[in-house]
Amino acid sequence: MPMPWLRMLAASAVSTALIGTSAVTSAAAPDHRAVRDSVHTAGRVKAAGDVLQYSWPGVYFEGRIRGTGVGVVLDDPAADYDVQVDGSTVATLVTPGRTTHWVRGLRDGTHTVRLVKRNDTPWSTSSFGGFVAAPGGAVLARPAARSRQIEFIGDSLTAGYGNLSTSRDCDGEQVKRTTNADVSYGALTARRLHADYQVNAYSGQGMVRNYNGGSPEVNYRTFYDRALLNVPGDVWQNPGTWRPQLVVVHLGTNDFSTPLNPGEPWTDESLAASFRSAYTGFLEKLRKRYGAATTILAAGTGPFAGHVEHAVRQRAGAGDRGVRYWPLDTTGLDLAGCHWHYSARDHRLLADRLTAVVAGLPIRW
Repeated sequence: MPMPWLRMLAASAVSTALIGTSAVTSAAAPDHRAVRDSVHTAGRVKAAGDVLQYSWPGVYFEGRIRGTGVGVVLDDPAADYDVQVDGSTVATLVTPGRTTHWVRGLRDGTHTVRLVKRNDTPWSTSSFGGFVAAPGGAVLARPAARSRQIEFIGDSLTAGYGNLSTSRDCDGEQVKRTTNADVSYGALTARRLHADYQVNAYSGQGMVRNYNGGSPEVNYRTFYDRALLNVPGDVWQNPGTWRPQLVVVHLGTNDFSTPLNPGEPWTDESLAASFRSAYTGFLEKLRKRYGAATTILAAGTGPFAGHVEHAVRQRAGAGDRGVRYWPLDTTGLDLAGCHWHYSARDHRLLADRLTAVVAGLPIRW
């Protein structure tokens, strides 16, 4: 089904506001242990002094504290966050800037706290300085990592672009405020499977051609290896703990969702051929990176479905039986998010369908 969506996110300035529990800016410092050692995260992060830096959407940090309050140390002028305590969202932070956001009035005892980056802000670097306990409390040992790991690779549809919007008509600010990767199909599927996950999604990017032919000097593959998307040449260093048993690739919408413009270096035939070649190469790269034990699930739908299926057959012909094709079923989707993107309801439906598909795969969890 042709879907007339996708609009590149504009890197515009954003206002600062805080919604939810009390927020103050203070000089509170993280626990003296390294931030990395006091929180659990599966996201692509880089240590920079006493903070962790990151760019991708959906990056989350989990910790444990004892006491009646917890502070969240952040430096981020661009992204939005949800703060969750004991499984419930207690605050949404909108472009918080440099701050320690406090959640107070908790029952005196042990609490789990989770911070998650809601939207994609590839033009900016985010910094997290850890969780701090209110006076009289303490930061406890971090939660254990989950044994299951899933990596989601995609564009705005995977990032959750505008999925909380009540209208398809959105300006740039509305897109930012209504995008929430934490309720995307990837995050929902991972939580149902009790898995840690990465949402490595970049709005507007294609495998070889970006939305409407924009920024032709780059594409999704330009950025895939990075931790910090706005730093050319940056390469994420896997600490050795990220070994996903499943990788889900959902790329191709931007390559084919708009007609070719005059001046683009493609014909319809050469674009299709370049896409198939690049997609096959990307699957090969994932195989070399993660090894034979990882299952790779390649999603295809609409005008690029046949090209993805072709790439999967190419890999199978080369002896890679761990690459599977997922004919993504869009039946019943309302596309009511910003600019005809998946709505929150659509993401739940897709999570249902993906969970069922994964149940039938020979994954060695």
